Amino acid sequence: MELTHRFVTTNGVRMHVAEQGAGYPVIFCHGFPHTWFIWHHQLAAVAAAGYRAIAPDLRGYGQTDIPAEVDSYTNEAVIGDLLGLLDDIGAEQAVFVGLDFGAALVWELALRAPERVRGVIVLNNPFAPRPPRAPSQLWAKAAARHFLHLHYFQAPGVADAELGARPREFLARVYYSLSADYHYLDTWQFPAEGTGYLDVLPAAPPLPWRWLSQNEFDVLAQDFERTGFTGGLNWYRALDRNWELTADYTDASVTVPAYFLYGDRDPDMEGFSGRDPLATLRRYVPELREVTKIADAGHLVQLERAAEVDALLTAHLRQLVPNPSDVPA
Repeated sequence: MELTHRFVTTNGVRMHVAEQGAGYPVIFCHGFPHTWFIWHHQLAAVAAAGYRAIAPDLRGYGQTDIPAEVDSYTNEAVIGDLLGLLDDIGAEQAVFVGLDFGAALVWELALRAPERVRGVIVLNNPFAPRPPRAPSQLWAKAAARHFLHLHYFQAPGVADAELGARPREFLARVYYSLSADYHYLDTWQFPAEGTGYLDVLPAAPPLPWRWLSQNEFDVLAQDFERTGFTGGLNWYRALDRNWELTADYTDASVTVPAYFLYGDRDPDMEGFSGRDPLATLRRYVPELREVTKIADAGHLVQLERAAEVDALLTAHLRQLVPNPSDVPA
């Protein structure tokens, strides 16, 4: 089951896709600042379990096209890419796995096109209902008190220049800070005024780390050294537009089968997902089948605790699709 790469033209973009295995399709959706490679452990494990593991570089990342317009990075637009990928492989449905922006993407996919979703397995970013105000208004209020990357990323060109000038340093710092080895919310101790992201992120220890090798880091870094970060940053700049486009889904529930797993030191669960994220998740996802907390893991749980995540994924997939050769044509 060799890992292969190819390109799919879908929904107006040329999308790079990594694939491993054969059988029922399982599509992995990454976040920022990641590429398909963030899932490389899981691709091998899911393929070994008899499924077809598929991890695209989402638009704006890696070897996939990087459109210039911010509106090209809405969930609605990227859902079009994913549905085009399903059509390309001749599948009516797939299981979707998401983390970070990829989590928000698959939650919204399950709202917009539940008939194309056999189930979702989401890491670290629970479903939450549409907020009453545009997200940027909430971030501006928080940024009056402390640095907040969500607010800092809104100004076109600013973070792009800072992070693009020192891509490897930024990636090392942000991966380390989001892991269980650091407390990410300590970045909130800095003021927003006159502060860049590299000013608030901790210095990263030398590689290798216990959960990331030098070679793995190099694979992740080489794409961003080539592309910069504007494509990924535009996902943040499209979040207000996402909010506008989901007016019809206010208070909507996710009705597909769902599984949720999270690191016990994940900063999104601690500081970005509301006061009681699991209660909200259970309220709005009636088909939530299992919630698992993974010890000693942060935001990059699939790298930090690869064996545990692999075991959970394959167990959940066997419940969703007991016979992986049952390909949905």
